[in-house]
Amino acid sequence: MSLHDSAWITVQEKTFRKWLNSKLAVRELNPAQSLKVDLRDGVLLIHLLEILANESLGRYALKPIMRVQKAENVLKALEYIKFRGIQVFNIGAEDIIDGNLKLTLGLLWTLITKFTISDISTEGLTAKEGLLLWCQRKTACYDEVEIRDFSSSWNDGLAFCALLDIHRPDLIDYDALDVDDHKGNMALAFKIATEEIGIPALLDVEDVCDVARPDERSIMTYIAYWFHAFSHLDKIENAGRRVEKFVMHMQGAWDMQHDFEQRMEKLLAEIRSMRDLWSSSNFKGTYADAKEAMAQLNHFKRSSKRTWVSEKAELVSLLGNIKTKLATYKLKDYNPPPHLTLVVVEKEWNEMLVNEKQRSALINEQIRIIKENLRRSFADKANEFALVLSTAQLELSELEGEPEKQLRHVRVLNDNIRKISGELDVLRKIALECEQAHIEENDYTVYSYDELEYEYDLATSSTSKKLAFLENQIVARSMTNLTPIQLEEFESVFRHFDRDDSNSLQEIEFSAALASLGLVYDEEAMHDTFLEVSMGSRTVSFEQFIRFMVSVTEDQQSAEQVFQSFKEVADGKPYVTEVDLRHSLIPDHMVDQLIKEMPIHQGPLQEEDQELEGYDYITYMEKLMKYYSNGH
Repeated sequence: MSLHDSAWITVQEKTFRKWLNSKLAVRELNPAQSLKVDLRDGVLLIHLLEILANESLGRYALKPIMRVQKAENVLKALEYIKFRGIQVFNIGAEDIIDGNLKLTLGLLWTLITKFTISDISTEGLTAKEGLLLWCQRKTACYDEVEIRDFSSSWNDGLAFCALLDIHRPDLIDYDALDVDDHKGNMALAFKIATEEIGIPALLDVEDVCDVARPDERSIMTYIAYWFHAFSHLDKIENAGRRVEKFVMHMQGAWDMQHDFEQRMEKLLAEIRSMRDLWSSSNFKGTYADAKEAMAQLNHFKRSSKRTWVSEKAELVSLLGNIKTKLATYKLKDYNPPPHLTLVVVEKEWNEMLVNEKQRSALINEQIRIIKENLRRSFADKANEFALVLSTAQLELSELEGEPEKQLRHVRVLNDNIRKISGELDVLRKIALECEQAHIEENDYTVYSYDELEYEYDLATSSTSKKLAFLENQIVARSMTNLTPIQLEEFESVFRHFDRDDSNSLQEIEFSAALASLGLVYDEEAMHDTFLEVSMGSRTVSFEQFIRFMVSVTEDQQSAEQVFQSFKEVADGKPYVTEVDLRHSLIPDHMVDQLIKEMPIHQGPLQEEDQELEGYDYITYMEKLMKYYSNGH
């Protein structure tokens, strides 16, 4: 322990002991000789509390011998201190029993503050600030005195002398004092205070004069006695202070009552408003609306409801504080208006909880109904849509009769299929709603939107192709100069190069088709006759393509010309290879057909064709020439 700690502990022990003994004197008890020893059994501590609080603490051990009896006494005293709302930290019964002087001094200072200093208040300041302000005002007219604190400001004794002079000038000649005689002034003031006014001699002269900074708590304890001793001199002031304190106390109680009623009215109004909102709200029948309602309910639970729970608890506490405040002055108890009682708010609260539960169940049921309706709605439309598509596909596959009759039927089918594209949009919307509602299964249909969209595109493509095929067949049939084999070949070539299924060839596609048939595209000769502008590009329709092929094949009907073409493809060789055929741009399926029908060449192959298979186109053509010459 440092010298500084030792000094203040010594001064405080002496001052607080004298304070204790001055209180115990009313019961003619033996004075305490040591705070470290004489408070261990808790008896003097209980006496002190009963004197300070002016009430009995009940039964306790008057002459405790065993440690457990002492502990019970001390614990009783500490529990009473806490019961009075006095904050005591880090101290237990064992600390007092074991003679922990520092903690014992801290406990006594708490009691001094509560019962000797805390009622000193000036202009709403704290007890310490109020006591300091009282000292400053009483000594303001003394130039030699400057009270800044409860320590070094009192070293020279003049402050004590000034307080005596301002209240009892008949007891001291202030003007005759020697301002440099600190100890003399101090001793004079202490002597007059004890002998003439009855203020307990809590301090010795050396406790204040011989140290640079006297112990603040000891000075405050002593000065508090001066304050109380002189306060009775002005009875009117005292009476006014009591009235003021009472009025302030009552004003606080009135303010608390007003605050309670206002807050209770607001809470009840908010609870009832929420219940009314729930009872009057209607669902729109959509999943998004139901989910929004659930989100709003969950937000209410996290925000408003929690706020109301807290407010309800605070109102209960506030009402208790009001009753306690009034009981302090033994005044009539406060009872809230009948419509603002705790019973009313509890009833409203419980009804709101029932409504909240009903609201949650209603929303969940609404979500289940919406999901089920979405499943059935999608299934009904999906199954009906799929039936229309399958019926159209069946009718398309069973077409018979003249091409013109089939064409009329297919046109009707094509129009009907395209008319139901709006239903596909409806299905897309319902499918999106199902996705938003997290519906992943549907026992009412086997179809998904993606499947139906794919099948719809397939159906429209099939009818478009069938229309084009029938129209082309009718066109081709009118071309009497072509054999059925030629028609099939030309149509096959056209379809092969019609990459976008538009039933027309772009100029570059037309050029490639001609090349595959062994013809050279002559832009200058054919441009004005066969090419037309469509969508910003030049195209050839199927009818134009067939007419063109009729015009260029009229002089190519002989087998000799075909034989000559084979020879050109073979580059003069007596055989032709698969590579030769494919390089000539003959369509792949035709190349495959020729390889199957042509016999294998039996003679030697040229060096560059050693690893290939040669096909005898000469024998193949001779056989065909004989076939046609026999009238086939």
